[in-house]
Amino acid sequence: MARRPLPRILSTGSAQIARSRELARTAADSATDVLHPLITITRGLRRLASAGRRRWAETPKDRRGPLLFLVASVVLVVALVPYGPLLAVISLMAAAAWHGRERKSPEPEGPDESQTQRLQSLYEALVPYFSAAEDPDPLYTHGGEWEKAFPAYDFDATGRITHLLVRYPAYFTDGEAESRARIEQLLHAKSGRGREYHFTWDEEGNELTVTVLAPLPTDIAAQRFVTAPGETVLGFTDPTQVQRTLPLGNGDGQRDVPPVVWRTGIRSTEPHLLVMGQPGSGTSTLLRSIALQALQYGDVVIVEGGGTGEYACLTGRDGVLAVECGLAGALASLEWAATETERRLIAVNHARQAGRPAPDDTKRPLWVLLDRPTAFTHLAAADGRKDPQSLLQVPLRHGRAANVTVVVADQFDSAEALSDPVRQHTRARVVLGPATAEQLEAVLGAPPHTTPVAQVPPGRGYARLGTGPVHRLQVPATPDPYDDATSEADRQAVLALLPERTTPADGETVPSDAVASEAVASEAVASEAVVAEAP
Repeated sequence: MARRPLPRILSTGSAQIARSRELARTAADSATDVLHPLITITRGLRRLASAGRRRWAETPKDRRGPLLFLVASVVLVVALVPYGPLLAVISLMAAAAWHGRERKSPEPEGPDESQTQRLQSLYEALVPYFSAAEDPDPLYTHGGEWEKAFPAYDFDATGRITHLLVRYPAYFTDGEAESRARIEQLLHAKSGRGREYHFTWDEEGNELTVTVLAPLPTDIAAQRFVTAPGETVLGFTDPTQVQRTLPLGNGDGQRDVPPVVWRTGIRSTEPHLLVMGQPGSGTSTLLRSIALQALQYGDVVIVEGGGTGEYACLTGRDGVLAVECGLAGALASLEWAATETERRLIAVNHARQAGRPAPDDTKRPLWVLLDRPTAFTHLAAADGRKDPQSLLQVPLRHGRAANVTVVVADQFDSAEALSDPVRQHTRARVVLGPATAEQLEAVLGAPPHTTPVAQVPPGRGYARLGTGPVHRLQVPATPDPYDDATSEADRQAVLALLPERTTPADGETVPSDAVASEAVASEAVASEAVVAEAP
């Protein structure tokens, strides 16, 4: 039996119903806009009538007669006055419009009960630190008023403090780091843990400003940053601490983020970098990010002491002179770097004495990246060989004049094994991962003006360039593209920045068509090599 088609009204009814609903909703909105004055006046008349009924009900019975006589007299006067009825109608409509308007609930002035209790408890906690028995008019007293001590404050939706201005007496020792640290620790504990607070001390005005910092963005992937030669982006920080922003690609859009830019080269005051952190804090990620930026203008030598194959993706790439994971290769590469530094110094000196510009082979930057060099210290001592760190003395001491930059990354548990030249000549410092205030001050040379938190994402830390301020830092996501745990988007972002493999180890040039045909195979071989070398 042949199947009969559905009637047209049933097949297209749903679309017509949806269209009719949309037209009805649009018509209702338009009518509401047009009739809004009439609706307001009607609402006002209803409210006036309700107010009149309440007034009549509240009036005692013995006073209702005089009230009626007063109303009748007013109506008679209005009727006899010229244009009285018209003016009465206009006045009635105006009163109805005024009473019929949409009233917004007034915002409460001042803190509510819970916020007042929080401010009072914070005030009581500061009394032992901001009070003295000799003060005739103390600002902080037990049971005192917190309004004078906290002239400005802000709360978030959960009722926790986001901004607070604290006034303190002039005799408080705000010039001592220990006194400041006690106050900052107390405010951090009383205002809510798990957040980062920024403290700004105004010694002249005897005021302390406490601000809750927003989390730094963690979705910034590796990409080509808009920088000049000799500038390296270590990461990104708060917009209030730097006066520069970089345009970054964010999916289909673009945004501007303030960076922490490290300047290297002949005129740099911080020519070398030291990175410290806990395992898994992102030190290798930062070194990969630096290597990808350095390969745009210079050559790179990588020495990895961990032996985990974190830099296998750079092996054989243009500009990568060596990627060494063994003790013998590390010694050979660092010895060559020291010899190359001396050669550049001699060539530049001869050119200056002859009144000529520096040779071209000394202008190309050379980067020496060492990841966990202290791991080779124990191996070298066991084999009776030279410590690889001893070969860094020449590049560290004379690297700026020879256009050689050294970057050392290690962990806190091996900090004592770092050599003195590494400690003395690395004026740019970065600390990643969770760290105590003592560790931060020991590495950076100054305590940060924010409270460190216990749980931080990978690549999150602090940076200080020379004697400058301490910046919060978030390293751009630059994972190992050969790691199975890497997302596809991050893998493609890193692979897009890698130079081509056109110069193998034997020095022969690979044809371009061969490179294009063997790209996939080389990536697979390198991935298998990383798996085979991993412990």
